Amino acid sequence: MAMRILLLVLAVSLVKATDEGSYIGVNIGTSLSDMPNPTQVVALLKAQQLRHVRLYDADRGMLAALANSGIQVIISVPNELLLGIGQSNSTAANWVSKNVVAHYPATNITAICVGSDVLTTLPNAASVLVNAMKFIHSALVASNLDRQIKVSTPISSSLILDSFPPSQAFFNKSLNSVIVPMLNFLQSTDSYLMLNVYPYYDYMQSNGVIPLDYALFKPLAPNKEAVDANTLVHYTNVFDATVDAAYFAMSFLNFTDIPVIVSESGWPSKGESNEPDATLENANAYNSGLIKHVLKNPGTPKRPGIAVSTYIYELYNEDLKAGPESEKNWGLFDANGKPVYILQLVGSGPLLSNDTANQTYCIAKDNVDSKMLQAALDWACGAGKVDCSVMLQGQPCYEPDNVNAHATYAFDTYYHLNGMVPSACDFNGVATVTTTDPSHGSCSFLGRTGNAGHFSIGVGRIFGRSLPAEAFSVFLEGQTMSM
Repeated sequence: MAMRILLLVLAVSLVKATDEGSYIGVNIGTSLSDMPNPTQVVALLKAQQLRHVRLYDADRGMLAALANSGIQVIISVPNELLLGIGQSNSTAANWVSKNVVAHYPATNITAICVGSDVLTTLPNAASVLVNAMKFIHSALVASNLDRQIKVSTPISSSLILDSFPPSQAFFNKSLNSVIVPMLNFLQSTDSYLMLNVYPYYDYMQSNGVIPLDYALFKPLAPNKEAVDANTLVHYTNVFDATVDAAYFAMSFLNFTDIPVIVSESGWPSKGESNEPDATLENANAYNSGLIKHVLKNPGTPKRPGIAVSTYIYELYNEDLKAGPESEKNWGLFDANGKPVYILQLVGSGPLLSNDTANQTYCIAKDNVDSKMLQAALDWACGAGKVDCSVMLQGQPCYEPDNVNAHATYAFDTYYHLNGMVPSACDFNGVATVTTTDPSHGSCSFLGRTGNAGHFSIGVGRIFGRSLPAEAFSVFLEGQTMSM
């Protein structure tokens, strides 16, 4: 009877992780030389149907742009603030007041990461990590937000030793003085373990022991699957084996009811000469396989059916990142919002569906007043912040050199910049939405690749005239545009 009660408690506690089912989110780094502004980032997220994001800070502009967007947001206490917050309850309270209370509920903040990879990258802060988590949580309690917003800290899977077979896994015992209190905190606050899982590094460091196909979610013959000799469970990919290793490592310390969220996972698309497997093909295979695997909600062999929601690392390539070439090339998109590669996600729903044929475009209507069309074009290239330089003489979209063709390009770019909402394709009635791709020759329109907008902000100089932004204003959501 006691065993039945224990199993029931375990089932009830774990099912909380599956209320929404498994979902895919994305990490947003900002180490770009041409970082899109927050409005453009949110437009890209909406266009790609991404409804869960993790920020590495609590940037005010980003949180404002995410307000009322329908996107769930994880914010972070940066590592450099950890020592101060971990030593002062009032500092933690001030941080929560400024970065959470000031934005919630308009911005749907669902969790706070207290630091990131602290135990591996900032060992001098390890002693205050759990205190920092407790102080942040206490501030949430004081604001009556502790039920809506969870507190956790992402840890590296490298903290799990002897990770295969998963049933033998355990945390680095030298860190138990931090890990055990951390797990106690997660359990007592009904939170989850955030785990960074990188099969790319596991594969690279295995000296050929881990097959590439096993790391990339590629189909394996039954005799190629990895088998846990203790449980006889078969593993078809590194990802599942790593998550199960975390479950077993927690069980080793007598924690059996803490769910896992994978806070980072991905594969680089480019690397140095000594990183031959950082390729577009492998990055596409891994991230496409990861997304399809997570959205099927199979759980893992140890926890079948229990959601393991995952945040892809990362939204953008970060050209300013230090380190080898691979560090700069984990992104799904470049700074202009163009996909680095086309994910193979047919049949997996609208998320990141930049391979779908069901694209829409915004084009200029035929037989409309030419002055109204010119005014709308001028506005798009000015206050609308569309980069119209591709329509200058000698550029790919200069021909045909007429107002209708140029307006179509500008309208479609603005439409994608603003998440393809219907109100972004009106322009005082001179534009309309179509499913026919208006691309021609070397002039490729954004919908063709699922691009959510060319994010370079141009001066808007076209047809030999400068277009001052202050000359125009636009009122979206069904209102009119005045010029």
